[in-house]
Amino acid sequence: MVSSMNGYDGHKDDLQKRLRRVEGQVRGIARMVDEDKYCIDILTQVSAATKALETVALSLLSDHLSHCVAEASAEGGQVAAEKIREANDAIARLVRS
Repeated sequence: MVSSMNGYDGHKDDLQKRLRRVEGQVRGIARMVDEDKYCIDILTQVSAATKALETVALSLLSDHLSHCVAEASAEGGQVAAEKIREANDAIARLVRS
């Protein structure tokens, strides 16, 4: 049976810290728009926030592959097929974004 523990449990605090940082970046971007800052400066900050979110996403994907998919693969059968499909779908969404 696949465990219910998430693969990111070991570094959940780090993920939350990164997400709070991104949240602050997004608030800063909104403030820049409110203050009519230069478009390119705002775009630079949007790019930085996007990269920070991509880092979180890649970390979560890595955790999912090494924990959830690995466990499901060991179990085999339909459970493995479903986890691999989920991972493929997640990768496709990340590549398209």
